[in-house]
Amino acid sequence: MLARRSTPLKDLAEPAPTDKEIETMLTAASRVPDHGRLTPWRFILYRGDVRRQIGEALAARAIEREGALPEPRIEQERTRFSRAPLVIGVVSVPKESPTIPEWEMFLSGGMAAMNLMIAANALGYGTNLITNWYSDDAEGRRILGLAPRERVVGFVHIGSYDVELQERPRPELKTIVSDYAGPWEA
Repeated sequence: MLARRSTPLKDLAEPAPTDKEIETMLTAASRVPDHGRLTPWRFILYRGDVRRQIGEALAARAIEREGALPEPRIEQERTRFSRAPLVIGVVSVPKESPTIPEWEMFLSGGMAAMNLMIAANALGYGTNLITNWYSDDAEGRRILGLAPRERVVGFVHIGSYDVELQERPRPELKTIVSDYAGPWEA
């Protein structure tokens, strides 16, 4: 886990994980804290030709939202889901609960996404988690297979890679850790 890094999307390539490896990753992703055993998340696999179909739909949606776009931007939208051989959507599925707040359910989905990435990395695959504009757009979410009440936790792009991943600056613990010193005082 101390070596975990995001692989740049441009460096994710075939081969994709096998079905057995995907099952292993999703099993690991599902082993997260889940107050009330609500399973407030689900996974959507985007692979094969469907990735290009989604790209065409997202490009059309971007034009609908923003008007005429330059060709490089249209191509960017077309390739959103085809840059990696496998994209797994982690979707927050809030459940009715008198005691468990929706934000806690969303956090459980975030933990599922992190477990998914760690499991993929452990199997030797690179990962990159993104959300992007379509995650906050009702029609974009519909295009991607989400129900109206569901929200995107993240899209985990997964593939093989053969580049050395660069380390980025990480926070020094002394800047983010403290001992409790009593209630907050302004």
